[in-house]
Amino acid sequence: MGYERSFEEPDTQSQAPCMNLRSKAIYVTGNPDPQSSEEEGSTRFNCWCNRTQHILGPDEELVDRTACVIGRECFRSRDEP
Repeated sequence: MGYERSFEEPDTQSQAPCMNLRSKAIYVTGNPDPQSSEEEGSTRFNCWCNRTQHILGPDEELVDRTACVIGRECFRSRDEP
């Protein structure tokens, strides 16, 4: 039997992410959405919160594209001043 490698499919998000969510790919592509097709594979391990500069947000929860959406206490939309 040969070696087989598989990856979990990331959940697709229709909601816009928090304006404070960052990933390394943002600085390469200029796209603020770490779940875009150009940044496929971005997970909590290469995302961070711009407010805390850490993988934990201000609410002490892990940050990633699926968690940093409307409903989270520290969420800020791009439309807010």
